[in-house]
Amino acid sequence: MVLVFVAMLCGALGGALFAPQPAGAVSKEMIELQQTVNQILQAQQDLRSTVDGNNAALRTLVQQSLDQVSRLNGEMGAVQKSVQEVQANTGSRIDTMTQQTQGLSDNLQDVQARVGKLSQQLTDMQNLLQSIDAKVSGGAPAGATSLNTAPGGAGDAAAPPPAAGAMPGISADTLYQNGLRDWSTGKSDLAHQEFSDYIRNFPSNDLAGNAQFYLGEIAYAQGDYKTAIAAYDMVLTNYPKSFKLAASLLKKASAEIELGMKASGIRDLREVQRRFPGSEEARRAAAKLREVGASPAARPSTR
Repeated sequence: MVLVFVAMLCGALGGALFAPQPAGAVSKEMIELQQTVNQILQAQQDLRSTVDGNNAALRTLVQQSLDQVSRLNGEMGAVQKSVQEVQANTGSRIDTMTQQTQGLSDNLQDVQARVGKLSQQLTDMQNLLQSIDAKVSGGAPAGATSLNTAPGGAGDAAAPPPAAGAMPGISADTLYQNGLRDWSTGKSDLAHQEFSDYIRNFPSNDLAGNAQFYLGEIAYAQGDYKTAIAAYDMVLTNYPKSFKLAASLLKKASAEIELGMKASGIRDLREVQRRFPGSEEARRAAAKLREVGASPAARPSTR
């Protein structure tokens, strides 16, 4: 009986498990499953719309950034162009100011030379007057107290003859000032002719060395460094008392470096420091040596 009861119970359970479900229950589950799928599809659609919206916003931001970068590039180009124009204008103004300053310096040297001549003439005149006073005090005859206007007397010495080869109708000072003015205002060809005329007609004047130096400056400015070196060499050789010795040696060294003659240029720069210590040219030579990567000239021993 126990076995029969167990068999009946298992059969009932098996029938309940394997028996088909009612149609209403299956339909309800299908509806719920379809609703779930629809919700998933709707969520997917919403997500896709959100992603598309974000992509559109991102593309807009990228395009705006590219436009701003392009505009900044344009502004930077304009600023760079303005800076280059300012630098070019500043460089030309500096060159002009340098030439004008150099002209003023030479004018000052010219004035100094004239003052020296006047001082010497004044000294000579004082000596002459003292000599006359001595003769008068010593009871010399009246004829002896004259200014010795006879040939070979003091009167002839006080009035030196005109310079050999002097240009008729134009003085040495006028010719030099004309050359200096034309060089300062950029009229290089005319200045070259005037300085050449000065050297040819007034070779013994104090400013002949300056005129020769400016011939070198004109060639240097035109990029003719070989001619410039030859002109500077003539200053160093023919005018040992020129105001432009240091400047000629310095510019000769610069021209040599421009031609690739670095060893010669460095040697001459050191020579500027050795021969003209403490001068502006010596300071510029030291700066140029640093620029080309060379050591300055060794200072002379104080022992």
